[in-house]
Amino acid sequence: MTRVAVLSGGVGGARFLDGVVRALAPGAVTAIVNTGDDLEHLGLYVCPDLDTVMYTLADLGDAERGWGLRGESWHAMDAVRTLGGPTWFNLGDRDLGTHLVRTAALRRGEPLSAITARLCAAVGISARVLPMTDGACRTMIDTRDQGTLAFQDWLVRERAPAVTRVRFEGAPPPAPGVLGAIAEADFVLLGPSNPYVSVDPILSIAGVRKALAEKIVVALSPIVGGRAVKGPLAEMIPILGGREASAGAIAAHYSAIPGRGADRGLLAGLVVERGDEAGVVGPAVLASEIVMRDRDDRVRLAREVLGFAERLGEGRA
Repeated sequence: MTRVAVLSGGVGGARFLDGVVRALAPGAVTAIVNTGDDLEHLGLYVCPDLDTVMYTLADLGDAERGWGLRGESWHAMDAVRTLGGPTWFNLGDRDLGTHLVRTAALRRGEPLSAITARLCAAVGISARVLPMTDGACRTMIDTRDQGTLAFQDWLVRERAPAVTRVRFEGAPPPAPGVLGAIAEADFVLLGPSNPYVSVDPILSIAGVRKALAEKIVVALSPIVGGRAVKGPLAEMIPILGGREASAGAIAAHYSAIPGRGADRGLLAGLVVERGDEAGVVGPAVLASEIVMRDRDDRVRLAREVLGFAERLGEGRA
């Protein structure tokens, strides 16, 4: 059985992960999920990327909004607003249940990885879902005009003001199972996620880059035709990467990360939108239709990426 590890962050990462899970046999996929943008809000511990993965894999998520649960209501937040509390980060009524259970378990001393496994099992998810760490590693955004902001303050509260640097506070060890999942994987896939704030936090965890250096790693470009599929990435690349937003800029970012030998970058392959191949230097390139409009698109793209990874593995052998 082919075993795959998927590094996941953001909505695009969760949707691609869903396709991979559906394209492979049960138990073949381990998701390693970004927790750099976790936050405490209204006394509750919220894990936006873990929750997006869980809701997406369980087919509970709101596909149109891209986050939270389908069919959600907002009575609790309406009450918070009436009482003068903070409402800049919305938590739906049903979504609150997830955060209440998680927060109570954390306060009892349970690790996030064990809590995540229990929550995923409760909603019928067969894939293994791991947080990148059980400890605190926070994505911090240095901005041009507003100083340093925690990730959610930057993205949600302040609507992504101009960035000068992305950094990570905390150096916890990987969660149990993370390095083992990479070691056991035939391939490692990076979803079409913002590399700076969704994938790099995972890569910052001790031992992850070294483990990936031994593997065939294939990424999907989150840039299509010079624009981000979702989020502020296109505006971040010229500042942080020193070039215009493109699939080539994504390849350059990952090529700067040591990987398969001292003179090679992290990626063996990069999957890009047809027409975006020009300017990609370093990894092998597969051109496809990478915008996932529905579940069929997710599965179709996952199969194409898996086939590409297999061919790269055969070439390496």
